[in-house]
Amino acid sequence: MSLRERVETFFLRALLALPERVQRWLAGRPVVRDGQTLAVDTQLALRLQRLTRKPGAETMPIPEGRQAILEHARLTAGHQPIGAVRHLTVAARPARLYVPTGAPAVGPLLLFFHGGGFLYGDLDSHDAPCRFLAERSGVRVLAVDYRLAPEHPFPAAYDDALAAHRWLVEHATEVGADPARLAVGGDSAGGNLAAGVAVEAARAGLPLAFQLLVYPATDGVRETASAASFAEGFYLTRAFMDLANAEYGAGVDLRDPRYSPRYADLPAGLAPALVVTAGFDPLRDEGEAYARQLVDAGVPVELRRFPDQIHGFFNIVGVGRSSRAANAAIAARLRAALS
Repeated sequence: MSLRERVETFFLRALLALPERVQRWLAGRPVVRDGQTLAVDTQLALRLQRLTRKPGAETMPIPEGRQAILEHARLTAGHQPIGAVRHLTVAARPARLYVPTGAPAVGPLLLFFHGGGFLYGDLDSHDAPCRFLAERSGVRVLAVDYRLAPEHPFPAAYDDALAAHRWLVEHATEVGADPARLAVGGDSAGGNLAAGVAVEAARAGLPLAFQLLVYPATDGVRETASAASFAEGFYLTRAFMDLANAEYGAGVDLRDPRYSPRYADLPAGLAPALVVTAGFDPLRDEGEAYARQLVDAGVPVELRRFPDQIHGFFNIVGVGRSSRAANAAIAARLRAALS
């Protein structure tokens, strides 16, 4: 981390640790949409982003945007303790295994795919939330890096995700995983991939006990009220989503069920799901629509909206209060689902 990043991290952490009434004075009048009030620490962080004129990754050439995404992640990561981390290769892709403190020799495991619009993100950008989730839940987390667009457009990421799950089924004992307690999860684009893995696992009869979908991207068409209402000013922008479609989905039918799970013919035997959405997220409505689709298919589903949060809160585990509390609730639910 550079000196500039260290200074920015120090001030952000200090500001988001201030009493709520002080944060409210600094953040300005409450932001209310759809009867929801944006968390004051999140509102303050967004205001700081505007004041410091930090550009969005989608406004830069993709290599620079990838570096910006990583810097954003570091700002909010904090120091997250974990029992152990192993670096390994899964289906020819780099991977990290996060083993929580005190974990038994064999236990439940979550196969995790990071977000980033299929263009950005890697094992480093999601290191902190994976540590947090593993340690808080007591569940091993196996994070697998997949190929990114535009170098590797659709269906490269989808194919990598399916290959990672097949590898896990065949090598469960090597990573201390109980084959009866395998789960798949991810955030945003990673939630999209996790949903695809769950569908294919059910079709192929492969073991999968649970799916954790955090504000999943489920519909590339994106003609929803939340996509219009929150297209600007809440971190994830319309320009970012359009860029993801243009680069990862170049020339693809956006209703291809491998690209947009909302259009999938859901098979019997799908794993139970926790679908998490954020109130101020363009992807909110498509995630909740997919949860209803799962319910209609007979899948046990818990839909949990965090009404005061924005897209990206899953990465905010080292600063502030509200996002960290939301992530702690997700971890608790994962623990209960796989216990």
